[in-house]
Amino acid sequence: MKVLIRGSGDVASAVAHRLFSLGHRVLIQEVGQPVYTRRGMAFTDAVFEGKADLQGVLAKRPSTSPDVERMLVCGRAIPVFVGSLDDALGILHPDVLVDARMYKRKLPEAQRGLAPLTIGLGPNFIAGEHADLVIETAWGEQLGKVLHYGPSLPLAGEPRPIAGLTRERFVESPYAGVFSAPVAIGAWVSAGEQVALLNEQPILAPISGYVRGICHAGVHLEKGVRLLEIDPRSEGAHFSGLGERPQRIAAAVVSALAFKH
Repeated sequence: MKVLIRGSGDVASAVAHRLFSLGHRVLIQEVGQPVYTRRGMAFTDAVFEGKADLQGVLAKRPSTSPDVERMLVCGRAIPVFVGSLDDALGILHPDVLVDARMYKRKLPEAQRGLAPLTIGLGPNFIAGEHADLVIETAWGEQLGKVLHYGPSLPLAGEPRPIAGLTRERFVESPYAGVFSAPVAIGAWVSAGEQVALLNEQPILAPISGYVRGICHAGVHLEKGVRLLEIDPRSEGAHFSGLGERPQRIAAAVVSALAFKH
């Protein structure tokens, strides 16, 4: 099948990775400055660096629409197309559209009819309204459940704890500005250590641990956007490769493809 995936974060990338590995033609559509933090677990850096490898699967940013088409035929890498949804639809003519941008609070637009099968991932989706099918992405017993009608679960109040810590692990932008000088993903930092700059003002690590996620240098952040995540575990920290939750969501997308009509 030809599958268009919106977004390049860890969940979208896990879906792309799984479908590409199964032999489907996959195209990722993205904006010019994505603000996903878990770049070691995603194809996001293909937007900035031109290419990204995620557990043996390569993604590349093509320069032109004909380059996208050649990559789709070649099948050696996933094209990450930076451009509008309309342009991506015109290039691929997908059998399946997966909205994996994983908005937490922003309401998704209705996308039914843009492809024979449309699938929405994350909160705020209503199956039968915004998309044909919706997949539950919240941790818990319903993670990966395919919904044929009705809404997905609302956004939970707290992130899943790691080593007993929840919101303490994250930093959100205190104001709008340009993000620069970030430390590398996977680096160990101490509480209070400078990890980046926002409008040339220092951003400090809230706790000690490994940098699990941090925005790419040069992106413009709105106020309240998550820009940093720390994994406090001294052993077993996870900051690269496919994550457990994204893989379970990707498996659910594969099962949902059986409903293509």
